[in-house]
Amino acid sequence: MANKSENLYKKAIALSAILMLIIGVFGSGIGLMVAGMAGVYSALIGAAVSAAFSILTILSIWIGARLPLAGFYGMVLGGWLVKVLLFAITLGMLQGADFISGPVFFFAVVTSVLGGLAIDSWVVLTGRQPILDN
Repeated sequence: MANKSENLYKKAIALSAILMLIIGVFGSGIGLMVAGMAGVYSALIGAAVSAAFSILTILSIWIGARLPLAGFYGMVLGGWLVKVLLFAITLGMLQGADFISGPVFFFAVVTSVLGGLAIDSWVVLTGRQPILDN
C-alpha cells in the first residue's frame, strides 16, 4: 500500500498531466484562431515542454525524498540544472522555426507554469501529510 506522500506525488502528476492536456486543447483552439496552424503547433509544443518539466520536478522531489538530506538537495538542484539546460536547448532549436508562433508558445508555457504552481500548492495544502512517522 502506498504511503501518504506517494499518494500526493501521484495526485500532483495526474493533475499536472490533465492541466497540460487542457492547455494543449484550448491553447490549440486559440492558437488556430490567432496564428493558424503555427499557433496550434506552438500551443502543443508549449504545453508538452511545460508538462515534461513539471513532471520532472515532481519526480525529482519524489525520488529525492527517499535520499538523505544532502541527496535530496542534490537531486532537486541537479534536476533544476538539467531542466534549465534542456529548456535552453529546446528554445535554441525552436528559434526561427517557421511553424512556431512566439506569442502563442509564450502564453502556453506561462499558463502551464502558473497552473502547475497552483496545482502543486493546492496538493500540498490539502494533503494532510502527518508530520511524525510511527
